[in-house]
Amino acid sequence: MRDLIIQIFSKINSFVSVTITFLTSVFGIQGGLFAAYLILNVIDYITGVIKAKKKKTESSKEGVKGILKKVCYWLIIVTTFIISYIVIEICNKFNVNIEFVMFFGWFTLGCLSINEARSIIENLVELGINVPDFLIKGLEITEKKFTRVVENNIEKENEKANK
Repeated sequence: MRDLIIQIFSKINSFVSVTITFLTSVFGIQGGLFAAYLILNVIDYITGVIKAKKKKTESSKEGVKGILKKVCYWLIIVTTFIISYIVIEICNKFNVNIEFVMFFGWFTLGCLSINEARSIIENLVELGINVPDFLIKGLEITEKKFTRVVENNIEKENEKANK
């Protein structure tokens, strides 16, 4: 059993290392944000599995669903960065400045990171862990403020475009 745990840990460690190296090479220092999100994904998955075991509701089908959900989140992030790049490049060809679009990927990463953190906290609470109230409420407020900032920026850009 111990060998299996070491083997699994080694594979996870290798995967995380390769992913962080790749993200850092592509995004430079910003790769750390992607690495942090990846770590949140792993922690959320682990706490979800522990919660399912404790509640005796674990199922390989649900586990695969959870992994696919995480993969889809990554696809959303990649898609928003690609869309941003394409739209900016096309608009540059026509001398149209819509640089705010480049933030779509970052906004998406931010929102999904907050969601992952909230999910981890929810899992821990359901496991009976005494999570400080300020953390639960703070993440909720952060999500609302972050969303408000994003919406305000989009609204400002929309007003500029309509002038």
